[in-house]
Amino acid sequence: MGSRRKEARDAKIPDHRHDAALEEVPLSRETIYRGRIIELALYTVRLPNGKTAPREVVHHPGAVAVLAVVDDARTPRIVLVRQYRLPLGRVTLEIPAGKREPGSAPLDDAKRELLEETGFTARSWRSLGVFYSSPGFADEAMHFYEAKDLTPGAARPDNDEFVDLVLYTLDEAKAAAARGEICDLKTMFALTLWENAERNARRLP
Repeated sequence: MGSRRKEARDAKIPDHRHDAALEEVPLSRETIYRGRIIELALYTVRLPNGKTAPREVVHHPGAVAVLAVVDDARTPRIVLVRQYRLPLGRVTLEIPAGKREPGSAPLDDAKRELLEETGFTARSWRSLGVFYSSPGFADEAMHFYEAKDLTPGAARPDNDEFVDLVLYTLDEAKAAAARGEICDLKTMFALTLWENAERNARRLP
């Protein structure tokens, strides 16, 4: 049994990003729609079996999302914003987020979005990775950041942006998720990251 485990540990980890047996080769592309933020393209691709198929792809400039924590020693709280989402026809609770700007670094975009939506600035920033919101039809890459050591200030929302700032403890956020008030994946993922961080912090001596 031990030798099998060693074998598994020593095995080379494959590069799952590229596999000729699974890859689809674009043969043509037609732009269906080009808007202020997104572009919708219709591709014809060659499948691994040699046949062709259509693929609708939403091209997006990318986004940033900020897990900002007001680190009160007794009750740390996460920064959330309430805003109306037209595609859902309802108000949601989300972590601050926004699209990337051309030529700007992801961290600079994250700092801008946090300031614009909440008024907070942060002295401590940490990258939590890059994730794709819906790779089945979109190329949107979302850069996640943790922000701590916050300083409050005046929010600077865009002219067409209306948001309310709220601060939730972990238990309050989990309850809001259970009620369906927090329903988007980036915020659910942020809550998982935060809960794991809190759990690990409690284990430290």
